[in-house]
Formats: sequence, C-alpha cells, structure tokens
Amino acid sequence: MFADRVLSGMRPTGKLHLGHYHGVLKNWVKLQHEYQCLFFVADWHALTTHYDSPNLIEHSTREMLIDWIAAGVDPSQAVLFVQSQVPEHAELHLLLSMVTPLGWLERVPTYKEQQETLSDKDLSTYGFLGYPLLQSADILIYRANMVPVGEDQVPHVEFTREIARRFNHLFGKPPGFEDRAEEAIRKLGSRRAKVYRQLRTRYLEQGDAEALSAARALLDEAQNLSLGDLERLFGYLEGGGRIILTEPEALLTPASRMPGTDGQKMSKSYDNTIGLRESPDAVIKKVRTMPTDPARVRRSDPGEPEKCPVWQLHLVYSGDESQEWVKTGCRSAGIGCLQCKQPVIDAILEEQQPMRARVEPYLKDPTLLNSIVADGCERARKLASETMRDVREAMGLGRT
Repeated sequence: MFADRVLSGMRPTGKLHLGHYHGVLKNWVKLQHEYQCLFFVADWHALTTHYDSPNLIEHSTREMLIDWIAAGVDPSQAVLFVQSQVPEHAELHLLLSMVTPLGWLERVPTYKEQQETLSDKDLSTYGFLGYPLLQSADILIYRANMVPVGEDQVPHVEFTREIARRFNHLFGKPPGFEDRAEEAIRKLGSRRAKVYRQLRTRYLEQGDAEALSAARALLDEAQNLSLGDLERLFGYLEGGGRIILTEPEALLTPASRMPGTDGQKMSKSYDNTIGLRESPDAVIKKVRTMPTDPARVRRSDPGEPEKCPVWQLHLVYSGDESQEWVKTGCRSAGIGCLQCKQPVIDAILEEQQPMRARVEPYLKDPTLLNSIVADGCERARKLASETMRDVREAMGLGRT
C-alpha cells in the first residue's frame, strides 16, 4: 500500500551483550539500508513487569541506545526514539482497548507463560494483561507493514493484524463512504479511473488476484491523491471500508545461536554474557576461563568438541578451516584448550573494535545522544499524529 516501513523495539535492560547483537541488532543494521526503519526503546513495556523498580529505566535507556549505535544502528538511516516520549502510543492504546475483546488478551500465549516464569512478581495488573495491545498500538501508530520477529513472537503480530482488521471493520465505513470513494476515483483522472473501476470489478466479481495487484500498483503510482483518499480507495477496492490501520506482516529473523560462556544461551539471567563494549581484558579472561570438555583433565587427554561450550562459539566466529583445525586438534590432543580458545578471543575483539570506536564521541559528549533522541521523537510524533488524526475522525472524536 505504501513504502515498506519496519518497526521494532526493545525493553531497556541496560548494557547489551553479544547475544543481543547477533539476535537482533545485526539484523537491524541490515534492515536500515533496505527499508524505512523506526527503532524504539519500549520503556512503558518495562513497567508492565518491573513497575516496582522504575529508577533503573532512565539509565538503562541511555546505555541501551549507546549500544545500538555501537552495533551500527545509524541515526541518519533509522529513526531512534523513546516510547514514552511519543504520547500518541498511549492514546491509540486507550482507544483500541475500547473495542478489544477481553478474551483476545487472555489467549495471548505469553500471558500465562510469563506469569509462571515471573512468579515472584504480582502480574495480576491491567498493564500486564494489556501489554500485547500496547505492542499493537506501537506498530499500528506508524502504519508499519513489517515487524522483524522470531518465530515465538509471530502470534503477537497476528494479534495486531486482528486488531487492525477489527478496527477497520468497525470504523472504516462512515456514512457517505461510497460517495467519498467515488469522488476520490474521479480525482485519478478519466483514464486511470476507468482502469481502476474495471480492475475492481474483475476482482470483486471473479476474485482475480492479478486484477487486485494491478489496481494496487495503479494507486501506488497516483501522485495527486491525499493519504485519506488513498486509504479510502484501497479499502473500496476490496469491497470493504477505508483502511485506517495497516495490517503488519511478520518479518521472520534467523534464530540466534549465540551461546554464553557456559554453553547455554547467552543471557543476563545465566550470568554468562559478554558485553558489546566489554573491555578486552575482561573478554580475554571470560573466554580463557570457560569450561571445556570434562574429559580433558590433562593436556594430553583427547576431547570431543561437541561436548565443549567453546565449540559453540567457534560455530559463530570461526570459518570452516579453523573449525576443522579445532576438531582435529581436540580429538587428537594436538592442541590445548587455551590454544583452541585463542581464535575465538581474537574474533570477538575484532568484532568489538568498531563498536567501541562508534560510541567514543557519545561517551565524551552526552548531549549528542540527547539530540538524536529528541530528533527521533519529533520525527516519530509527526508520523504518529497523522495516524491519530484519522483514528479520532473515524471514531467521532474529531474537533468540533
């Protein structure tokens, strides 16, 4: 319908580690060169589960933003902003809550899962129950049509699609919709208007998918129509009403295989992380003290790479030749464990070197980050306010 727009966010958890880089940020860096991208700090979401420790959020937000920049997320390529500084998120969340069935929220898979996982916290709050709807508002407020997620997050995107579909069904056909759609068709010009009508008829009467695609392409090329007219004609094309909120698609991201220093998934809760900006001395110490195959008690004992946590890091950082050297040397006791770890250490330090260089100006002058956030929030609010204008109008809340 419109130019592809990507929306993604992260809860502020403080300094990030290499698991975040390989699982999320590396993909963000790639996407920012291919699409219009908006990346935000989900500080309101942090309150849904950590409402009892709000003092940590502001500091964690700054640390996380600096790590985004360290990873290569470029403020000149993507919009970086803080959720709570764009109040339109909250307004859309409120208005969507008026039409969202309670059962839809209770059936979200992570609702019961997180209640069990975080059993030490009282999560019987409206904020926690409603956080999937706030997630939906985060996406829909920018009319983002792509959301990068792992497979476990696909249900959240589908939930957002259902919310957008329900909203458009309820509010996309105000009185006089057909008359205003016909008026918009005439603005296409006689030739394009005729083609649009023919393609619409073919699709509605025959289910011709090619006709639908051709009509969408025709509207994409229309330069003289307002955003409201375009939305109206896209909805009228399929026999429905005006498309006010865009249904997003899940943009599946490759699963991260970044292991921690103990072989488990890298996670702060396991205390097995290597930070994006960890000092070289700390990186060296952490990797050198990693456990290895228990069978290698002495240097002369052969081992099995598949039983060694260090091997999991080789799968991330080493090429085929180096991996073959590890397998042969470990199984024959031809190399020691410290020798095996050195290529991993070298690769991590090489990966981190440009990260440290990117953030040096921001560490010297904190106001630089403030300017980036202020600019990002302003750009985000401009997009969000356009959506809210249409939402208010559709719900009868326009200015009198």
